[in-house]
Amino acid sequence: MLLTVVSSLDTLCRQRACEMLAAAHPVAVLVVHDLLDDGVVVRRVFGPDSPVDREENSLEHGCLSCTVRLDVVPTVERLLARGVEHIIIALPPAVPAMAAVNALKQGLTSRFTVGSVVLACAPDACEDQIWDHHTLFESGFTPTPEDQRTPGEFLIGELAFSDTVLLADPLLFPVNPDHRARGGQLLGELAPHARITDIADAEQRGSHDYAEAMGRTIPGSVRIPAGASASPFITVTQRVRRPLHAERFRHALATLAEGCCWLRGRLWIATAPGCRIAIQGIGPRIWLENTGPWLADQTAKPSAGRATDSDAYLDWHPDNGDRGTVIAATGEHLDPAEFARLLEDCQLTDAEMDAGPADLPDPFDFSLTS
Repeated sequence: MLLTVVSSLDTLCRQRACEMLAAAHPVAVLVVHDLLDDGVVVRRVFGPDSPVDREENSLEHGCLSCTVRLDVVPTVERLLARGVEHIIIALPPAVPAMAAVNALKQGLTSRFTVGSVVLACAPDACEDQIWDHHTLFESGFTPTPEDQRTPGEFLIGELAFSDTVLLADPLLFPVNPDHRARGGQLLGELAPHARITDIADAEQRGSHDYAEAMGRTIPGSVRIPAGASASPFITVTQRVRRPLHAERFRHALATLAEGCCWLRGRLWIATAPGCRIAIQGIGPRIWLENTGPWLADQTAKPSAGRATDSDAYLDWHPDNGDRGTVIAATGEHLDPAEFARLLEDCQLTDAEMDAGPADLPDPFDFSLTS
């Protein structure tokens, strides 16, 4: 029993991706869900030898997670029980594939394999979507006003979890080939692990590895391209071993993030030395998150099956353990030398290291987050 999960930001890209996947797998069953206003869920099932099955349900709580849990999972369960060998699941726009896969793993009783997780997108639009400062609701991608994510936050999350990016240009609009090529280059820089393709055949798609996918989504983790890119976009990575002076870092942050489509990593702040602080900057938004203690400060080992941050082991230092600052920035016209200088200047000096953190200014309050 094989599942292919398709996520998207908008219905037009999703429709094109479904057409491509259905043509590549004519015996597969295609399940398409949409969430409308007032909690109405529309489900359409397309079978190779049967007419379209269309049904509407009204959920008491019309949210994205309820749509997956209360309609997507039961529908897939029924199809698997009927012996369907391959199901293509097209999620409602802006529903994260990770939420759907986790719900399927928890809710299905039939045995199944997730063959690939596919993000359908229009490459010529992705850069503008990453820089969109509106919420998903304000930009018309979801009917849920409470959803405060931006289009860029959704796309970056999907790029991290997906193994395949299907370039599914909507057929209703003309495509500028230069913008399309530039968008494809940006996608390759943002998701170096993924297979980026405009062909829906299984041979051209990636293969889903759940543990790897979950590891890529851990706040503070850093995945970068293996080699230098020939595109206009580059990824700059900088590591510093000493704790950061919080006030100096606050002043440097705007310059560090300038022009970055995506800024990510983890921080070792002198005034919160026991907290592993994740930093994330997507388009116009930047935020910090206290993700708990460093692995070196934990007494309990991660439980079996739980996603672990392999970066902690790869960056292990004999004195500091996994404590340290690692930041990666992806964008255009970035200066690696200037990026390194800015971050190194935020480190504590010898005198500050000797004095300790007691007298250091603290513009952040990480005790309020976890």
